[in-house]
Amino acid sequence: MNKIHPTAIIDSQAQLGENISIGPYSIISNNVEIGDGCQIGSHVVISSGARIGRECKIFHHAVISEVPQDLKFAGEETTAEIGDRTVIREFATVHRGTVQHWKTVVGSDCLLMSYVHVAHDCIIGNHVIMSNAVNLGGHVEIEDWVIVGGLVGVQQFSRIGQHSIIGGLYRVSKDVPPYIMAAREPLQYEGLNRVGLKRRNFPPETILALKRAYTLIYNSKYNVSDAIKKIEETPELMIPEVRNVVEFIKKSSRGII
Repeated sequence: MNKIHPTAIIDSQAQLGENISIGPYSIISNNVEIGDGCQIGSHVVISSGARIGRECKIFHHAVISEVPQDLKFAGEETTAEIGDRTVIREFATVHRGTVQHWKTVVGSDCLLMSYVHVAHDCIIGNHVIMSNAVNLGGHVEIEDWVIVGGLVGVQQFSRIGQHSIIGGLYRVSKDVPPYIMAAREPLQYEGLNRVGLKRRNFPPETILALKRAYTLIYNSKYNVSDAIKKIEETPELMIPEVRNVVEFIKKSSRGII
């Protein structure tokens, strides 16, 4: 049974699941889908094109699926998709996509803290944590299990690789490879995210192989291209996780930090 405050405004075309609660003065537009067990706080705005999974928690004054801040946007029908069990805290904003990608995606089991902004056409993986006031430009890609510190700005079209962590108050203007810590200004490699990898049960031999690979990339006589070639020529290094690193760097159009 849904629990909807009498001051909430729900469009008749919105599709609501079961066991949903919606707080005072929240507005749910048409062409919205909200999964079972979601909790929507007060003064939340969920605009047309929102697709929200099961058991999400959206706190007071958050805005989901509003039109993008892109001057080229011409009113095309696009979406903002939120996975299951994701928590979106107060005053966070997630804008829907444009014709460039047609959707903005935030995965499952994520935490978007207060004042986070996810711009149009961003693709956010699962288990991602973005601390207070993280701001993503359009078309940013963040892979699974990434942690982004507070007040970080991420430039449009940048990519952040899986299991990496970015310190607070920094600026991301190039791609951040997987499994690492990044800090300082300009942003740079600060070593493996060892604590995160151990907490997620990466075996010691995997962590060692990643360490050896990143030593070749960042702390050797090789430039990045030659380091990648050297890694690929070393069979014992080419485990799946190191292959992820190699493929991430090869696909980078902005260059890596």
